[in-house]
Amino acid sequence: MKYIVHTDGAARGNPGPSAIGVVIQDETGRTIWEMSRTLGIHTNNEAEYLALIAALQYLKECRAAEADLYLDSELVVKQVLGQYKVKEPRLQSLHGRATMLLNAVAKYSLRHVPRAKNARADELANEALDAEGRATPGV
Repeated sequence: MKYIVHTDGAARGNPGPSAIGVVIQDETGRTIWEMSRTLGIHTNNEAEYLALIAALQYLKECRAAEADLYLDSELVVKQVLGQYKVKEPRLQSLHGRATMLLNAVAKYSLRHVPRAKNARADELANEALDAEGRATPGV
């Protein structure tokens, strides 16, 4: 089975409160897994990498042989594909983790898409941030 994967990371402030959204579908477009969660304080680029890593961990657990991955972060796509160097030390670590996990998928494509084509993943990341903002601190 080929997996269709959409990921998004979001940060409010840079760095600031951050979250991820991941949507994984089968070849027919049926959603088989989606998740969102807050991450704490990160930059937007860190959140984008962490969203990709979460999706790749799922694919590794499923022993996925094939996947098409869609991200609205052109920077992350171009860094993972080796078209841009990774200069930021914190991104270098995340890049290494993503690359290692990507090697577990025998056949894959990684593409940059406009935010509008990544709407559900974006929505999930923002829902997590909104929920975090509504949480009442403990007394």
